[in-house]
Amino acid sequence: MKSGTIKKLVSDRGFGFITAEDGSEVFFHLSALDPSVRFEQLAGGERVSFELETSLKGPRASRVRIV
Repeated sequence: MKSGTIKKLVSDRGFGFITAEDGSEVFFHLSALDPSVRFEQLAGGERVSFELETSLKGPRASRVRIV
């Protein structure tokens, strides 16, 4: 698993971006959250862990969890 911090949340659209430890920016959708996490729990700057998967639009996070 990779780790990073929540960079930005777009609450009304249900997605956000994570800044990974290597400095890359990764997209995530609320459907990619671990079942133990609700989108409303997330806040900017919060530490998270995630898995990286490939999509048609590039890398995206899955199984996003609060650390």
